[in-house]
Amino acid sequence: MPDPTRPPGPTIISVANQKGGVGKTTTTINLSAALVELGYRVLVVDLDPQGNASTGLGIAADDREYTTYDLLLGDIDIHDTIQTTDTKGLWIIPATVDLSSADLEMVANEKRSFLLRDALRQRALDSYAIDFILVDCPPSLSLLTVNAMVASDSVLVPLQSEFFALEGLSQLITTVREVRHAANPHLRIEGIVLTMYDQRNNLSKQVEADARENLGELVFKTVIPRNVRISEAPSFALPVIDYDPTSKGAVAYRALAKELSSRKRVQNG
Repeated sequence: MPDPTRPPGPTIISVANQKGGVGKTTTTINLSAALVELGYRVLVVDLDPQGNASTGLGIAADDREYTTYDLLLGDIDIHDTIQTTDTKGLWIIPATVDLSSADLEMVANEKRSFLLRDALRQRALDSYAIDFILVDCPPSLSLLTVNAMVASDSVLVPLQSEFFALEGLSQLITTVREVRHAANPHLRIEGIVLTMYDQRNNLSKQVEADARENLGELVFKTVIPRNVRISEAPSFALPVIDYDPTSKGAVAYRALAKELSSRKRVQNG
């Protein structure tokens, strides 16, 4: 039973797509920063062994003493894994390549699908007063991704505005349904966000038209453009809204954060 003495927990959103190179980590970083700009307190959980979200938020590899690997498989307080970023109100639990072996190590654990959910329910998290947790998932439908979905309220899917974009999406939606049936009945799809969108390109427009026709209101009104500033920002370990606040990429991620925030207000009544 829920503990009535505890504050309401954060909204937990998995950012997932089993295809690589669709803007998943980029969306995690920049949507988090844009939510902070709106006044929310945000924690990023880097669940990708590549650790790109950690690098993109300025956490050097040598500074990742405790990581999501320790959170899942070590007997460790979540407070020890959380690191501050240069963006006030934005924290991260970083990842290293050690996480690549986590799938195999979790298989023998009878609670293997619930490890992240249980970790994110630790009381030590309460003192941060987090509003949103964004989980950057690996580009696969692995046990790590299942852990993220079991722990989450919803799944946000970045969809690249290119040929074959919709292929594979049905597999992800099937996985969401399976997790809902087996472990997390409240899990839903938060929405689909079109990334790397080129308005001069007829293909981008066709992908958008197909997505909206097939998925309707699930597709966010905001689209994320193909923008050089978005690509440059990670090399400076900054979200694009800090790297170039007036760029098209920064404007788009602010709009996405506002749209997500308004959706949450509607859902919460």
